[in-house]
Amino acid sequence: MYTLYYSPGAASLAVHWMLIEVGARHELVKIDFETKAQKSADYLKLNPNGVVPTLLIDGQPRAETGALLMLLAERHPEARLAPAPGAPERADFLQWMFHLANVVQPSFRMWFYSHEGAGAEQEEATKAEARKRIEAAWDRVDAHLADRRRYFLGDELSAVDFLATMLMRWSRNMPKPASEWASISRYLSTMRAMPSLIETHKREGLTDWIGG
Repeated sequence: MYTLYYSPGAASLAVHWMLIEVGARHELVKIDFETKAQKSADYLKLNPNGVVPTLLIDGQPRAETGALLMLLAERHPEARLAPAPGAPERADFLQWMFHLANVVQPSFRMWFYSHEGAGAEQEEATKAEARKRIEAAWDRVDAHLADRRRYFLGDELSAVDFLATMLMRWSRNMPKPASEWASISRYLSTMRAMPSLIETHKREGLTDWIGG
């Protein structure tokens, strides 16, 4: 049994989605961002960074979306969501997981929290830089998917797809969302039809993007 601390549509979405996809027993604890519950003393004991997701695994709190996706893939090998060490696809798997987690996801933080770091007076410049980085990422992803069949690693669904699709969803209200790239749009038509993602939206009370 897992316990996922989440907020609807936030970085916890990919982890929630994978839990549903692999059929893992879990319970949800909603963290209310409106009341800044993620910064409460009790929650900070679980996740000192004050963000979601936090996943209790064997009673121990674990964090970081990319790491949790990789860990769940390892704990549920029957789902075949990560290439085995030594497999030809393993290098691509690791490279894309770290690229999405270390380059693309932080760029979204710049976009959504543009007042952080450089201050409120630099918000517009920060958002412009964030948009530049995110769209450059979609250029790279689109070119990659143009040479692939169905998923990031080819014919096999992997943890990469959970992280990538969540980030693509985050772009839905940007001036140029990920879906405007041709190969990404084709890819998303497959991902958004997955019953597990539709169910994740339902459980989190999300009514946009899926079916749009």
